[in-house]
Amino acid sequence: MISPAILVTGASRGIGAAAVAALKARDAHVIAQATTARDGDTLAADFADPDAPAQLWQSALDRAGGTIDVLVNNAGVFEAVPLDAGDGDWLAAWERTLAINLTASAQLSRLSVRHWQERGVSGRIVHVASRAGHRGDSPAHWHYAAAKGGMLAMHKTIARAYAKDAIYSFAITPGFTDTAMAGDYLASRGGAALLADIPLGRVAEPEEIASMIVFCALDAPPSMTGATLDANGASYVR
Repeated sequence: MISPAILVTGASRGIGAAAVAALKARDAHVIAQATTARDGDTLAADFADPDAPAQLWQSALDRAGGTIDVLVNNAGVFEAVPLDAGDGDWLAAWERTLAINLTASAQLSRLSVRHWQERGVSGRIVHVASRAGHRGDSPAHWHYAAAKGGMLAMHKTIARAYAKDAIYSFAITPGFTDTAMAGDYLASRGGAALLADIPLGRVAEPEEIASMIVFCALDAPPSMTGATLDANGASYVR
């Protein structure tokens, strides 16, 4: 059996690193991306650069031998910008967050869909969005919530448009997860008080989200295309 080639973005830590480990445990051929490559197995790409996604895609194809079977859109930033920031700083924060969290995912998704269509083969995209895409976020994170909401809309569009081509799209919407990206925010919002809003009583572990990524990438039935899977400890139920 040929191992599926899977491109995972944002693989240096947290959910991405856990997903890489879990996919490798299933014998997948994983091509990992990070803003800065820490080893020879990781491809460097800074998604603040609009040329980076296309360059990454070509490098990933080369490393995979010309075929990628699954794309996992996981890369993202969670950077606060207060409402009373200067106009230039506020706009720059929006442009950076949208470029990294949404536009780069859109570029890679487009390249993936075209890749599979041209070859007449099936493919899968797994979008790691956020609870914020459903319920919004803090007053300093309008841009983050907007980007993740946009990712969910993109996911649904891809699922509806390309199911006929056996191209499937799945989304996962974690709440707070025990990663470096969320840790400082949890502390800044009081930690224990914020946890009181989560009926489960704790944030998710990266390995929990990784197991969902693996399921969507390798095991989810085609009829599940278009689905969004929540993982927020019942802090947002829809």
